[in-house]
Amino acid sequence: MNDTHSPYKSKGGPGRLAGALRYSLQGLGAAFKHEAAFRQELLAAVVLIPLAFWLGNTLVEQVLLIATVFLVLIVEVLNSALEALADAITLEQHPLIGRAKDLGSAAVMLSIILACIVWLAIIVHHAAA
Repeated sequence: MNDTHSPYKSKGGPGRLAGALRYSLQGLGAAFKHEAAFRQELLAAVVLIPLAFWLGNTLVEQVLLIATVFLVLIVEVLNSALEALADAITLEQHPLIGRAKDLGSAAVMLSIILACIVWLAIIVHHAAA
């Protein structure tokens, strides 16, 4: 096993936070610029997050509604990172890269299904009350 540390790895300290924030914002910017699915999900988030404050009767309901929206965005960013890395390795058809991309897409789909289940459960709960 190789003990050498990556020269790109953070050294820690207060400057690490500024660097981490900068890289995170660059990542969000890249997702917005290059990923149509992320832009679509972000548009949904802009609509759904304010709606969560109106729809959720309790703080827990509001947090659940908002958390599922954020989960979709998080999984989409991770899926986009996986796809970018796979494309950097090769643009040719490869069964393992195809599988990795399909698995990432499945993760996005599952997060969207979870969000729909939570939103529908809270809506049905309020409609029945």
